[in-house]
Amino acid sequence: MGLTDIPLFAMLKSRMGYLSQRQRVIAENVANANTPGYAPHDLAPFSFQAKLQAAAGPGAGAVAAPGVMAVTEPGHMLAPQAAGGSGFQEVTSRDSETTLDGNSVVLEEEMMKMGQARMDYDAAVSFYEKALNMINMATRAPGHG
Repeated sequence: MGLTDIPLFAMLKSRMGYLSQRQRVIAENVANANTPGYAPHDLAPFSFQAKLQAAAGPGAGAVAAPGVMAVTEPGHMLAPQAAGGSGFQEVTSRDSETTLDGNSVVLEEEMMKMGQARMDYDAAVSFYEKALNMINMATRAPGHG
């Protein structure tokens, strides 16, 4: 049994993957701050409920997302989301300012998003470490440290 077989660790791994992907998208926005006509992007908000339904599988009442192929035979290839792709939906951010060249990246907003994503990632890593330490403590023989 691997750590990702434990629901808590699977959810934390998914959350950290989301936050890592969000940091990449925000970095792209910052890199294109001077590109004429560029509209900033972001990821759709992370939903633990959606991840729980996806983890439950179709047998538990969850319905496969539209456009996602089901693996019905052992020889089928996995969809990108199941094979390790991000599986997170990228959306165009609502702009608060647009320059004359059509660029709507606001660096201050992007830096705030990056800071929040970083804090959320650090919190997820901390929770992951604490959960791992609890498992290590539970598996030790009594009286050994």
